[in-house]
Amino acid sequence: MRDDLSMLTIGQLARTVGVSTKTIRVYHDKGLLPEPDRDSSGYRRYDAQAVAGLIKIRTLSEAGVPLARIRELSTAAAPVFHEALDEIDNDLTARIRKLRHTQQRLRDLAAGRIHILPAEVDRHLQQLEHLGFTPRWAAMERDLWVVMFATLPDTAKDWFQDQVDALTDPVLRQLYLTYDQAHDLDPGDPALEALAEGIVTETIHRYGSASLPAEANSSIPQLLQGSVNDSSPAWQRLDSLIRHRLRQAGTEADPSVHS
Repeated sequence: MRDDLSMLTIGQLARTVGVSTKTIRVYHDKGLLPEPDRDSSGYRRYDAQAVAGLIKIRTLSEAGVPLARIRELSTAAAPVFHEALDEIDNDLTARIRKLRHTQQRLRDLAAGRIHILPAEVDRHLQQLEHLGFTPRWAAMERDLWVVMFATLPDTAKDWFQDQVDALTDPVLRQLYLTYDQAHDLDPGDPALEALAEGIVTETIHRYGSASLPAEANSSIPQLLQGSVNDSSPAWQRLDSLIRHRLRQAGTEADPSVHS
């Protein structure tokens, strides 16, 4: 008969493997680790097999394997178990590679070596004030393009080039400048209606009623326009006027990002 004194209590098992007793009880409840009967003294005693089983569970758990999956693997045949370990190992390798990449980007950011936006976008933003835009507009543009290039990089490239081209047109550039200057207007100012009319006229002239690309239906453009609107009641009113006039005109041109 095995000597119970040579076996471990739940507290000793927890210290040996490096987990809490609460964690062991959770593993019992989830059916991951068999729960032994109590001895004559009322203690549950764990043998070497329990130690090995708990180490296996802890290792899989630390690798990010869900407890339900660990329970499945605990009864899997050896070939299935080893195939699953290979998959887990590959996944862990990919996660480590991603974390190392993130760590390097953090270090580059701290050292000033990282450029969030493409170089041509940075150059464009730097010249906005020379074109007459306010520092507030330039800062807002930077934030918006950071989000666009981070979430919709392919679409962002096309939309950025479109904006660059638009600013070479004196009429469109003046509309952008007037939009910028409207930031502090009273929302009821008639100038907003005239500006909305000008923007709609030029939008239809420039884009016609062509269907929008699928990316334009993303929530990101609406999120960005919401951010623009939140910064100015006048801009919020202007956005509402533009949308209303575009609907009236029956155009499908996208009014979601004017800035």
